[in-house]
Amino acid sequence: MRHAKSDYPNGVVDHDRPLAARGIREGALAGDWLRASAPTIDLVLCSSATRTRQTLERTGITAPVTYSERLYHANAGAMIDEINHVDDDVATLLVVGHEPTMSHVALGLADPDSSNQDAAERISMKYPTSALAVLSVPGGWADVRLSSAELTSFHVPR
Repeated sequence: MRHAKSDYPNGVVDHDRPLAARGIREGALAGDWLRASAPTIDLVLCSSATRTRQTLERTGITAPVTYSERLYHANAGAMIDEINHVDDDVATLLVVGHEPTMSHVALGLADPDSSNQDAAERISMKYPTSALAVLSVPGGWADVRLSSAELTSFHVPR
């Protein structure tokens, strides 16, 4: 999940930018969709940035959370490395991060032969704020690598 729409207040450093009014609304809509689509989320990996924390809060998801400074600056490889360290007792993982990393990870993990091509095309055109890419990962989290997952859907809560 990409964080919801953020605000740009004067004098606030990027890491500390809060959600805008639209982001507050869309974060809640994303939570509604998540609860309907993935009723059980076992763990959340979330960037340490204020806007990602607030996005997660607005979703209403109450799973255990690991906040990571590394995810704030992460490239795709660093995010996949964080995913590779998730315990195998976690069945459903939510990752809340930033662009362009979220689109790079979603498209990079998606096996082109088994993934939803419409979803992949939409992600490649734009990964808007609050958007969620859903991937199915066979095996354990340590085995997640490029082209190892099935991109099943892409949702933009509006």
